[in-house]
Amino acid sequence: MTRIRRLPDHLVNKIAAGEVVERPASVVKELVENAIDADGAAITVDLKDAGRQLIRVSDDGTGMAPDEVDLALTRHATSKLATDSDLEAIATLGFRGEALPAICAVTRFSVLSCERGSETGTLVRGEGGAVAEKLLVAATPGTLVEAQDLFFNTPARLKFLKSAQAELAQTLRLVQAIALAHPAIHFRLTHNGKPVLSAPRAGTLRDRLGAILGFEPASKMLEVRGTVGGVTVSGLIAPPQLSRGNRDAITLIVNGRPVRDTLLTQALLDAHRPLLARDQFPVALLRIDLPSREVDVNVHPTKAWVRFRAPRLVQEALFTAVQAALRSPRVVQSQGGLAAAGDADHVVPVPSDAPPAATTDDHQPRLFGEESAVFAGARFGTVIGQLQDTFIVAASEDEVFFIDQHVAHERVLFERLQRALRGSPLPSQELLFAQPVELGPGQAELLKE
Repeated sequence: MTRIRRLPDHLVNKIAAGEVVERPASVVKELVENAIDADGAAITVDLKDAGRQLIRVSDDGTGMAPDEVDLALTRHATSKLATDSDLEAIATLGFRGEALPAICAVTRFSVLSCERGSETGTLVRGEGGAVAEKLLVAATPGTLVEAQDLFFNTPARLKFLKSAQAELAQTLRLVQAIALAHPAIHFRLTHNGKPVLSAPRAGTLRDRLGAILGFEPASKMLEVRGTVGGVTVSGLIAPPQLSRGNRDAITLIVNGRPVRDTLLTQALLDAHRPLLARDQFPVALLRIDLPSREVDVNVHPTKAWVRFRAPRLVQEALFTAVQAALRSPRVVQSQGGLAAAGDADHVVPVPSDAPPAATTDDHQPRLFGEESAVFAGARFGTVIGQLQDTFIVAASEDEVFFIDQHVAHERVLFERLQRALRGSPLPSQELLFAQPVELGPGQAELLKE
């Protein structure tokens, strides 16, 4: 029988790293949050090979004294908590004191920190959580952390990382979200020595959004502001006609912390429901501010989720503020005369003699020809009929299938295009006059990917 034993510190740190450090973006998140908590006014993130080779985060914050640098590399050492009551009202982004040692446990690291008012800093180097050397060097106030060769001592973790472009895109989305939450801080992100994102200090949320999303889209955003029961909701949302096909453009910030919250996202969608189709999602940047005691951020290893003491109140505040913005004359006029996008009872009549391949459900001309699908003998069995003009009902000997016609049609077109691309280049024609398309940093990286 195996005896219970106390785990050595280096193994404990590796286990903690497994919870905190999932990918390069996780390292960037923890280090940037530390820089913000240190009152940094300018934060720079440098990456090599999307963070696999190098992650460097520097700030001009308060810095650390020589003895504090040693403490910062040990687990559960922090300047942000002192008593039990502090844990009930966390006002900083970090608080557990385990991120830096967890990062150092799976990298070759160096930490250089200098207190404000001093010209001498402390440089610590090591690998795998063990300190190899400590020096006093000339430095400017602030902190610089380098993490090289991520997961060098846990190679199995490397297999779970995605391509360099995918990891870079993930880190970029993270830095963008943090930059949107803190417009008063100047953020820079570089990759392999090339600038990827620059968000100078902004006086307004709209200016910061313009630096990230593009100033033209930001100028069209609607102002959101409202307070219910001590919960203040502010921010920007796009008019319904600028919706997206996914939720990637929804950013929720709770007390300065970007979070993911299913209930808040649903409240946002409910406020848009009469104006958006079911497969469309809003573009939104919303800040939710409430007393620290009313929200618990200590519910997830990476602090990506929070828990509210009164979740219904927060949902109501968000729903009310967004709905008020969507009822502005600017939105009402743009929607005037149009049927509600989500109105299931509204049916556009189609001429009975219209050819099947000539138009789509919304009477837009099709870009590709269409052939009738042959379902007989398919693996879905035999077609029985059609349900609500939306689903094809088919049955085999022991199963019944409901096939979404719209999704199935998209799949047919997608596979047809794939076959055409594999066979030969698709026919194209150069435009007579160029049409520039403005892309944000995230969209540009997605296009490269």
